[in-house]
Amino acid sequence: MRALIQEDRRLRKLTEICLALPESERTLCGDHADFRVGGKVFAYFLKNHRGDGIVSVCCKSGLGENVDRASRDPRRCYLPAYIGARGWFGIRLDLGNIDWYDVQSSVAQSYERIAPRSILARLAEQRPILIPRPVALPRRPL
Repeated sequence: MRALIQEDRRLRKLTEICLALPESERTLCGDHADFRVGGKVFAYFLKNHRGDGIVSVCCKSGLGENVDRASRDPRRCYLPAYIGARGWFGIRLDLGNIDWYDVQSSVAQSYERIAPRSILARLAEQRPILIPRPVALPRRPL
């Protein structure tokens, strides 16, 4: 009888975050996973990719944002091999305290960059429009 291999807890949490996004899918490949929308990857889970010893989530960013992230916090963020030059950055999940809010925010932004316009349009229709209330400012004495 084969023993069941328990899935990495970080991958389970990342899967929960990614699959909460509309029409997203997960594909496993060994210790790695990718998350797609409309057939395009918006996040990768990498575990010891190319023997680097790093466990991370990789997300797509805007022009130059990936380099800024990696230079602002080089302990936690890095430019992954091959895809770093194409606007991707990695958030390390192997350093102890994981900021899951940051992971969720980065994944959501990556999703919005990659998702087809039709999916984003439907998503925008579902979101409530928040109209800021006017703020009464104190009057200055004349």
